[in-house]
Amino acid sequence: LVETHYHNYRVSFLIPECGILSKELKNLVMETGPYYFVKNLPLHELITHEFIHSFVKKGSFYALTYNTNIDEDNTVALLPNGKLILSLDKDTYEETGLQGRPSKYSGRKVMKFIVSIDLMDLSFNLNSKKYERISWSFKEKKPLKFDFLLAWHHTGAEESTVMSHFSSYRIQEHQPKIALSTVTELQCPVLRSSALQGEPEAACSAPELLDWLGAVFSHTELNNEPHNFISTYCCPQPSTVVAKAYLCTITGFILPEKICLLLEQLRHYFDEPKLAPWVTLSVQGFADSPVSWRENEHGFRKGGEHLYNFVIFNNQDYWLQMAVGANDDCP
Repeated sequence: LVETHYHNYRVSFLIPECGILSKELKNLVMETGPYYFVKNLPLHELITHEFIHSFVKKGSFYALTYNTNIDEDNTVALLPNGKLILSLDKDTYEETGLQGRPSKYSGRKVMKFIVSIDLMDLSFNLNSKKYERISWSFKEKKPLKFDFLLAWHHTGAEESTVMSHFSSYRIQEHQPKIALSTVTELQCPVLRSSALQGEPEAACSAPELLDWLGAVFSHTELNNEPHNFISTYCCPQPSTVVAKAYLCTITGFILPEKICLLLEQLRHYFDEPKLAPWVTLSVQGFADSPVSWRENEHGFRKGGEHLYNFVIFNNQDYWLQMAVGANDDCP
């Protein structure tokens, strides 16, 4: 599941009863980058023989248009399986002359179209009529340019780098922003791994936990004091107060491969006895990505959310929670 949620902008984990991160976890957190931002990149650069051969075939390459709104703008995403997904408005779609399908979330009057181009398939025959038509469309008929976020996961020798390949464009390397904090006297819900629905006066439910996590990650006060007009939310019951909890949030363009390593390390957290009954790892996707999980079409409508949360218990049971907005295929 982690590997099929491609475009992630925020990863947070919470460890109750923890004051200091282990060296292994801290190293992983510090190594979640890099990613790249490139301005005005022509779309035809993502279908050249050099690009496909150097990056798509030699690892997992991720790209997502930046500052484009999925409901009204043209947006593009490159998936690690080599699929280039274009979400185009009606006029642009007709001008490109490419084959696609109407968006599922257009309503009666179709205003958006989805085009999927398989770069792996194209690369087998770069002299084909199909490749020539797509190349002509991107270069001459309807030259599209976008600001892109890029990231590349690869194994083995680094023969070519993203920076040098796109050096003729304005490209910058970025590291994710990392926020580490210790929360003191945190009121935590009591959970039982076998009780997803909760138990009256014994354990909280999974949906209650997700609400509470949202409040903790947004640094909301949980005391429900009468003079607080911003939030009247308080921790679900039953609850317990933990002396310290460690909260880490990573924000950027974060690869599923890095999240897998974090999840694996959090699983090993309980290899030695710990006071913490559970730990959580939450991941949020970009609201304006054309896909959520795999190639499932994603729309914004009112929120654009697509996220998942793991709760890992000290007995190695785990909960997996997934959420999407109204304009989304169920994952």
